[in-house]
Amino acid sequence: MTTSSTSRITTHVLDATAGRPAEGVAVELLVSDGGAWRSLDTAVTDADGRVSRIGADELPAGDYRLRFDTASWFAARGVEAFYPEVVLTFHVADDGRHVHAPLLLSPFAYSTYRGS
Repeated sequence: MTTSSTSRITTHVLDATAGRPAEGVAVELLVSDGGAWRSLDTAVTDADGRVSRIGADELPAGDYRLRFDTASWFAARGVEAFYPEVVLTFHVADDGRHVHAPLLLSPFAYSTYRGS
């Protein structure tokens, strides 16, 4: 990992079956540290399904993961789900760009993309 910095990492979780934000999803940010994954921070999505900041405001370039605890979130709603967690692994370049990784979630499928 280099010592250069990039903008913050954010996420947004949408409940695709209900068509509304997924409030209360636990999210963990991890960083690759010499082949092992190290936890940096945790957060919970707000009423709009967003985590506006996870980790430091500026993070070094490198490989990161967002781990979403979907099992607990669906269980709290009495919904059986196929995926107990969703893990998004992505590379943060040293380009100073804000990284936004949205998650569209349903009990038996999910989708993601690099947002802005």
